[in-house]
Amino acid sequence: MKISLCVALLAATVGVIQAAPTEQKTHKFTLTRNENFKRDPVRAVAKAHAKYHKHKKGGKGGVTAATSGSGTVPMTDVSGDVEYYAEVQIGTPPQTLKLDFDTGSSDLWFASTLCSGCSSTQTKYDPTKSSTYQKEGKSWSISYGDGSSASGITGLDTVNLGGLAITNQRIELAQQESASFGQDPVDGLLGLGFDTISTVAGTKTPVDSLIAQNLISKPVFGVFLGHTSTGGGGEYVFGGYDASKVSGSFTTVKVDSSQGWYGFTVDSAAGAGTTKTGSFSAIADTGTSLMLLPNSIASTIAKSYRATDNRDGTYTINCDPTKLAPLTLTIGGTKFTIPAADLIYYKQGTQCIAGFGYSNMAEGILGDVFLKNVYTVFDQGTPAIQFAKLA
Repeated sequence: MKISLCVALLAATVGVIQAAPTEQKTHKFTLTRNENFKRDPVRAVAKAHAKYHKHKKGGKGGVTAATSGSGTVPMTDVSGDVEYYAEVQIGTPPQTLKLDFDTGSSDLWFASTLCSGCSSTQTKYDPTKSSTYQKEGKSWSISYGDGSSASGITGLDTVNLGGLAITNQRIELAQQESASFGQDPVDGLLGLGFDTISTVAGTKTPVDSLIAQNLISKPVFGVFLGHTSTGGGGEYVFGGYDASKVSGSFTTVKVDSSQGWYGFTVDSAAGAGTTKTGSFSAIADTGTSLMLLPNSIASTIAKSYRATDNRDGTYTINCDPTKLAPLTLTIGGTKFTIPAADLIYYKQGTQCIAGFGYSNMAEGILGDVFLKNVYTVFDQGTPAIQFAKLA
């Protein structure tokens, strides 16, 4: 499950280049784990579906990003790669909050002391304890496909991403939260999409601010999401990427950012046996756990694994990874493989839920099931997205 803002779908225009981004001075965020968090694949599908339909727009209006900057942040792996979050410092003196980093949304919001109904397990930001807080008072509201919601007012404060101090960043303080947020290990969300889908119009995202305030040297950030089986964790590198995590060269595909997220084209998907699909548009979304495919693509892949449709966006799949073949996505002419073990998302009793599903959308949403098996560089300046195999 992910706390992620509901955003829309797009058809991506893709160009392909074989190149590695220039390595720059960076700063890292590390991810941590929460053993009490429970995964819910049906809820994950519902959230992702609403996330991409809420802000659905027509047209091709592009997004132009300024160029400047560099930095890195460590991440925490939750309950077997279900979710990743970072500890972010807000205000002066700093108040540390656990935030879900989400490339599929663009708001920075979290629990606050203004919220009487927020979970007792959440850390709540207290604006009265920050000397750099400025009251703003714009209203914001977010709702999700599973019925959960949050709302409140905006303010301005210093946001420290692993040593990179963004000043006068707009923050969204929750005054109300639905009870379901108490089940999540995070205190809020940090959106890394484009600013056109910010809930409050005219908001600069944290990446916008890193660029505008010359805190990073390039308008990019690299993402590595770890596997629990190999120690978990992860990191976001703002302004560059971590070369030690990369094997070989990058495959770069241009994206259409007009809908506010990183969309691109997948050339094909290949499941068990000789099964191979045609091309489809997709979105790289760190804020979604599963890999959700367009209906026809998902159906083809599911048949190759003899997976059963649960009629809720999920499939039941064989629980024995030794009896499953890896799933391969070809992007920009390069094949990227999802190991058989990662095709098993959740086991309950003798039943296993697949790491891939569907959400009745034309575009696929490539969440953490895919992204933890590649190194990804999100280039806001071009805009483009770059994938490399892991070292």
